[in-house]
Amino acid sequence: MEKTVVSGIRPTGNLHLGNYYGAMVNFLKMQEHHRCFFFIADWHSLTTHPDPKMLKENVKNILAEYIACGLDPQRSTIYVQSDIKEIAELYLLLNMQAYLGELEKTVSFKDKARKNPNNVNAGLLTYPVLMATDILIHNADFVPVGKDQEQHLEMTRNYAQRFNSRYGTDFFTLPEPFSFGQELVKIPGLDGSGKMGKSEGNAIYLIDEPKDIEKKVKRALTDSGVAVPNQPKPDYIENLFTIMRVVSAPEVVEHFDRQWNSAEIRYGDLKKQLAEDIIKVTTPIRLAINDIKANDKYLETIIEEGAEKARHSAAKTIEGVRRLMGVR
Repeated sequence: MEKTVVSGIRPTGNLHLGNYYGAMVNFLKMQEHHRCFFFIADWHSLTTHPDPKMLKENVKNILAEYIACGLDPQRSTIYVQSDIKEIAELYLLLNMQAYLGELEKTVSFKDKARKNPNNVNAGLLTYPVLMATDILIHNADFVPVGKDQEQHLEMTRNYAQRFNSRYGTDFFTLPEPFSFGQELVKIPGLDGSGKMGKSEGNAIYLIDEPKDIEKKVKRALTDSGVAVPNQPKPDYIENLFTIMRVVSAPEVVEHFDRQWNSAEIRYGDLKKQLAEDIIKVTTPIRLAINDIKANDKYLETIIEEGAEKARHSAAKTIEGVRRLMGVR
């Protein structure tokens, strides 16, 4: 039986290798078997007061990258969050079900309030409610979530259950985390950390030019070399091998693994090969991104058609919520 899956991304920058291998590859499989809604969360990004011109440009960039990576507007619903006004209404109505105490205890709120004490706005406080709205507006069965989003999904389930209990209904589905099992690949950063990300400044972006990729890989953290054969790889070296396993041919990985185990590895050679293989993966995507970004009419059509399909789904939900709450 076909299930509904919802996933979003904030338009705060370009997609990187971690996004691509960690989620996008699996999204492509999901759209073959499920009713998928992929949205660009521009309202979410407003908590940090982004420059309006940059916000608009970032929305366009992410949309182009989604499509260039293989998300098919004919198979999935791809839309911009702010185009769906029903989301704003459900956000308002769900806020009536949210309590101050539970919102203040949210890990992400406490963390962001500590880091930005001069920007503790109401949108930041009720961020979990808007995330819940994005999911419940389509009555999603599954939501792909990372470890850092598990609390928000649990809060979504709480709001759904609270609504159902209060109004004596089973209207909202209690969404489950979408498990990729062993297929989920975590791409590490080039600085030796365990995560590739925008804020960490250690990412290779799908839009990066070959010369930029070469520079980034060349600067990746290594050491003076292994002196004793068959030693365990330190984390920062294992990180490079992890990236190599997803972009390089198996025999290439085996070659450098043998060199490591025989204490003959030359990091310059490894980095050169790694950069070449990353470029092979990203070049067709980068070219597709640039072509799509240059076609404003095509992007506008995708946005309009996606909004229409998303509104059709959202309208059914909001109609039911109004009826149950007694809102005319």
